[in-house]
Amino acid sequence: MTVRVFDDLSDLGRFAASHVVEAILARPDAVIGLATGSTPLPLYHAWAEAVALRGIDVSRVRGFALDEYADIDAGHPESYHSVVDREVVQLLGLTPSLVAVPSVLATAAEASAYEAAIAAAGGVDVQILGIGRNGHFAFNEPGSALDSRTRRVSLAPETIADNARFFPSEADVPTEAITQGLGTIMEARKLVIVAIGESKAQAVAAAIEGPVTTEMPASIAQLHPNAVFVLDTAAASLLKRQD
Repeated sequence: MTVRVFDDLSDLGRFAASHVVEAILARPDAVIGLATGSTPLPLYHAWAEAVALRGIDVSRVRGFALDEYADIDAGHPESYHSVVDREVVQLLGLTPSLVAVPSVLATAAEASAYEAAIAAAGGVDVQILGIGRNGHFAFNEPGSALDSRTRRVSLAPETIADNARFFPSEADVPTEAITQGLGTIMEARKLVIVAIGESKAQAVAAAIEGPVTTEMPASIAQLHPNAVFVLDTAAASLLKRQD
């Protein structure tokens, strides 16, 4: 496990994006796991900057989003179908048909089909991740099995409250979702985990320095052979081993 801490968000974004760019340069049809929310935005902007400045061909890059709200209209501006298209596909110039998002139907059949699609693509080369305030990866809330697969889940109250900023009110936030499981995520060849802000510091410290436990889903990254934590100084502020 590697941990890097940055004072500047632009530097953080460029370092995080370098792992994605490296994978694409090695294989133009690389498979990238896509996270949503505000945390990965510096990475996506730095990736787009690298594409523009270096003339990197991303037309064959394949993508799989981590999760999606259950039973939301896929055309809703805050559905992850819309967010991924707006903040990743259009920004980077990816080929839309090569980027998949879990179905809003969130059925067991749709979950199995998503797992099969990832496997058929050869697995994920680089998985981009954020950490929830309660330590979740994707929508794997505390208590999720470490070997869990893609499935329908209920969202924790903290997650609903945190995501309320994207909706008119907390009452408008969906309460269920479909998410890749922790076991699915761990099969990616590299994890790039981004955390920004003081509100993530407790979860970051527990994930990196605490025990591996289902109550802190992000702690499973300790077991991955190629996990990189990319933090700003606020998110890293509670780490004991600052060196």
